[in-house]
Amino acid sequence: MGRSLIFSTNFALRFSQKPRSILPPSLLSQSIPLNSNLQLQNGSQRFGLPIPKPARTLCTKAVLSEIPNQKQYVKVGAQSTGHIPASQLIEVVEKAAKTGAEVVMDAVNKPRNVTYKGLTDLVTDTDKKSEAAILEVVKENFGDHLILGEEGGIIGDTSSDYLWCIDPLDGTTNFAHGYPSFAVSVGVLFRGKPAAAAVVEFVGGPMCWNTRIFSASAGGGAFCNGQKIHASQTDKVERSLLVTGFGYEHDDPWATNIELFKEFTDISRGVRRLGAAAVDMCHVALGIVEAYWEYRLKPWDMAAGVLIVEEAGGVVTCMDGGKFCVFDRSVLVSNGVLHDKVSLSAVISTIQEKRILLLERIAPATENLKSKKIDFSLWYKPENYRTEL
Repeated sequence: MGRSLIFSTNFALRFSQKPRSILPPSLLSQSIPLNSNLQLQNGSQRFGLPIPKPARTLCTKAVLSEIPNQKQYVKVGAQSTGHIPASQLIEVVEKAAKTGAEVVMDAVNKPRNVTYKGLTDLVTDTDKKSEAAILEVVKENFGDHLILGEEGGIIGDTSSDYLWCIDPLDGTTNFAHGYPSFAVSVGVLFRGKPAAAAVVEFVGGPMCWNTRIFSASAGGGAFCNGQKIHASQTDKVERSLLVTGFGYEHDDPWATNIELFKEFTDISRGVRRLGAAAVDMCHVALGIVEAYWEYRLKPWDMAAGVLIVEEAGGVVTCMDGGKFCVFDRSVLVSNGVLHDKVSLSAVISTIQEKRILLLERIAPATENLKSKKIDFSLWYKPENYRTEL
């Protein structure tokens, strides 16, 4: 990792010209200064160092996973981007996410004005300002599209084929405490399926904040700071680092996931709870963790992250192993091989190794919740919005 930039809030934000993004050792670090607006040869705009742009295949048909010998799950990505080219969608999605990230970066070292949606569910002025900035970008480019924002709800024409799912500050509690696991997440659906996505993750910590951007388009691969990324190839749970999350309601799904947390802690290298779903899914795509699951997420939490995972070669399902859409109430994403490949159990038979599936533990727990009449129907789907689900 390159040199961190240390700054105070007494002068304008500036970013080092040295590479300092956090990537796996196999990838060359590149910076992504938020205040840069470079014009590339192909006419698109990105922020970062003027490095050669890797070739990105932008097609309108989702591709099969690159992982060999893997069970084929139903793809979550859109099969088409409609009348809008994928290249145009991803350009605006990235611009919107970066614009929201500029608002967050401007506030990251300043005092927070915190209010509450619930007992512990926070919202800050930065959430609202970031969403307003993102909305401006979307409306400027696609005034007839439908928008679903965490703070502003549904805006626009429900007859549109396109739905923008916006989380202006995923991980607000972390942001409020200055804990480095939060992001700006923007995903656009075409007829209910993710077509393009961008997540700007904040890394570092107080006085040395930095960012990196994840992006993907359906069928076009997943990227971090412009470099193609791929999920890990780890095929054993006991050699895996896992991630989960917990909602604000301490109900049956919360209690069930506490038990899953304990169980997988016993049989894996560890289970982390970072508190930002979009970030967690991007880490699966980056190959630094192997799987992530959570109950009760919203469309704006998942729309971008699930596409990035899938385009990085991972797999996305509901927690019962069923077909997933962004209006579902549970999600399980993995590097792909862990959905089906087996791992050593905590107890090993001397005659034959007892092996377990990742879904072998998670799916029955979810089915048990369904037997208790816990609602797993689609939610937050705008009324009259057309889908191909």
